[in-house]
Amino acid sequence: MQNERVQFLRDSLATKPDDTFARYALALELVRGGHPDEAWEHFRYLLEHHPDYSASYYQAGTLLANQGRTEEARQVLSKGIEVTARLGQRHAHDELMDALGSLND
Repeated sequence: MQNERVQFLRDSLATKPDDTFARYALALELVRGGHPDEAWEHFRYLLEHHPDYSASYYQAGTLLANQGRTEEARQVLSKGIEVTARLGQRHAHDELMDALGSLND
């Protein structure tokens, strides 16, 4: 089933490469499927090309932290905190603050 979802999302991006939701969903599926490096490429694309797509910051930061890339995770989460504060996304902001705090424990 997961392979079908991944293929569907890849096909979606082939026809509409700037579809933020499809790219985000693909990255999540790749993480779940044990392909963190490929997932990171999609998260990185979102962070660079769609910096206001705030959901990316938490997931990307978590992925980096799980890979032991703590400093990069801090940078991503901190940027997400700035973005969500600017956009007034309080819940996402609080989640990012908690995630950043857990890196410092």
